[in-house]
Amino acid sequence: MSKNPHYDALGFYNIIEKLKELAMSQQAKEVLDQLQPFMKEEVCLRKMKETTAARKVLDTCGTPPLASMNGVDEALRQGEIGGMLTTGQLVTVSKFAASCRRMEKYLQRGESLDQAMGAYGRSIGDLSDLQAEIDHCVQEDRVYDDASPALRNLRRKQEHVEGQIKEKLNHVLKSRSQYLAEKCIVSRNGRFVLPVQRRYQNQFGGTVVEVSGKGSTVFMEPASVSKLQSELAGLAIEEDNEVRRILYTLTAMVSEYEPIIRRNMDAMEILDVLFAKAALSAAMNGRPVEIGSERRLDIRQGRHPLLNTETCVPLDLKMEPAIAGIIITGPNTGGKTVAIKTAGLLSLMAQCGLHIPCGEGTYIAMQDGYWCDIGDSQNISQNLSTFSGHITNVIRILENASCDSFVILDELGSGTDPGEGMGIAVAVLEELRRRKCMFLVTTHYPQVKTYAQQTENVIGARMAFDRESLQPLYRLELGKSGESCALDIAKRLGLAAHLLDRAYYEVYGQHSEDFVSEQNSMAAPKSRLVRKTEPKKVTDVKGKFKMGDSVLVLPEKEIGIVYKPADENGDVIVQIKGKKRKVRHNRLQLKVAAESLYPPDYDFSTIFDSVENRKARHQLGRRFDADAVIEYEE
Repeated sequence: MSKNPHYDALGFYNIIEKLKELAMSQQAKEVLDQLQPFMKEEVCLRKMKETTAARKVLDTCGTPPLASMNGVDEALRQGEIGGMLTTGQLVTVSKFAASCRRMEKYLQRGESLDQAMGAYGRSIGDLSDLQAEIDHCVQEDRVYDDASPALRNLRRKQEHVEGQIKEKLNHVLKSRSQYLAEKCIVSRNGRFVLPVQRRYQNQFGGTVVEVSGKGSTVFMEPASVSKLQSELAGLAIEEDNEVRRILYTLTAMVSEYEPIIRRNMDAMEILDVLFAKAALSAAMNGRPVEIGSERRLDIRQGRHPLLNTETCVPLDLKMEPAIAGIIITGPNTGGKTVAIKTAGLLSLMAQCGLHIPCGEGTYIAMQDGYWCDIGDSQNISQNLSTFSGHITNVIRILENASCDSFVILDELGSGTDPGEGMGIAVAVLEELRRRKCMFLVTTHYPQVKTYAQQTENVIGARMAFDRESLQPLYRLELGKSGESCALDIAKRLGLAAHLLDRAYYEVYGQHSEDFVSEQNSMAAPKSRLVRKTEPKKVTDVKGKFKMGDSVLVLPEKEIGIVYKPADENGDVIVQIKGKKRKVRHNRLQLKVAAESLYPPDYDFSTIFDSVENRKARHQLGRRFDADAVIEYEE
């Protein structure tokens, strides 16, 4: 079958392949290969109930005795055109009849669980007489001797004549062994012969039946057994005629039962499909869900059926009738795409009458179409870029989506200029909202997050992210907008605080307390280049600042007091908030000169020294103290 690309994007055909693997017959596999969402609510509900009934019987009664049915239809067609069924074909029909009988008994045990499944059992016709007659007459490659008295008598005669022939040949073999190439009896062209050396052909006497490939040996029938050989050949013809008569009789019997066989094949095909759905439900721990035409979606503890159940985080997603769509934001690898694919795939499966892996209370809305743009849409054969591929898909979606459609768009507007991509994203979302489509959209654009917050009938959501471990939690949080978490990741990986603060300011137009640090610069590694040395022209900045000058430190605009004027490298020691820092002279702006702030004999130690240093200096001024220590900061 041709694949629907939108279903394929959700992984629906992987589910179909799993179903086909669980089916026994080729007919059931072909039916499952054509599985589509049902558009009639009544039919959809009935199909869900059928799967539930099959699951109950499967859980209680075990694996059903299904038949492959391979070759049965071919055998029936052979009989329809007047042909004779072979023993192998008859055995195939017999095995199918036996499977029907076992299935009937199996469903009788399950009838107490579900009346509908019991009805399938009652619809299976009785083929026991046909099966018994075939089993009495034939096996895989032979018709039994007891298939008819005539056949039994003919085969007994054949055995008797064959014994006479071998007795005579053994006598010749002993009396004329000198002429033989080998001392054994062989069969050639349906006759018993002896291998004679070619040079003794005339002395041996008899009829040449065959010559060896090299011509050195002739296979001869002695004259003493010629009459018996002819009698045996005649018996073989009679036996073949009797076998054919028996096979034609059985073929006619199969044709007589053809209506019942075909009805049983239809029933077994339906049961094969149902039990494949039930087996899939059991394999993925699925359950029946409420499904209807009401425009709401309530997935509780939904799990993606193709992901490992031990590592897959369940999805909770709820859309009330008043909500047209959800816009999901958050970091890459955070599970946004998995979340929307899970919601789409579970909805599609339920509308096909399949159980889905979810919690109790889940409700799935029926859709008239599932329209998806997920993953890389680059099309090399059509010379389309990723953005062009996405937009082409979106255009087709807008051409087809109705108020009863489910639209799923991954990273809407990506792959182009962010400003224009954002504009396209908002325009498409507004059109979907106007049409009242149900939609799930993922995005990185901040403006789209704002759109979700400010627009009626649209809600935002995010994928939870652990900022401490830098690990996505793969949990959908409705009513919250997510961030890419790039700054948090960069911070955890060691990007300098002043760079993070600058990045935050560029994005959000303000500084963040999360990135405040005393370290306002990064130590750059020394260059490994060895340059030609030339005399440096050093600008004299030593007199530019004096101790006590009040200065403004740029670009932070912090107030500091000069502790030491500039050295030969142009570095000034400035005390800022009680701590001394080395700052380049060109980052300092004189605010108030020291002479305007302090008297000429002012003791700057009261500003720059610690209390302990001032006490120690005062003590030394009065008397010598060997234990006194004055510490100086550079």
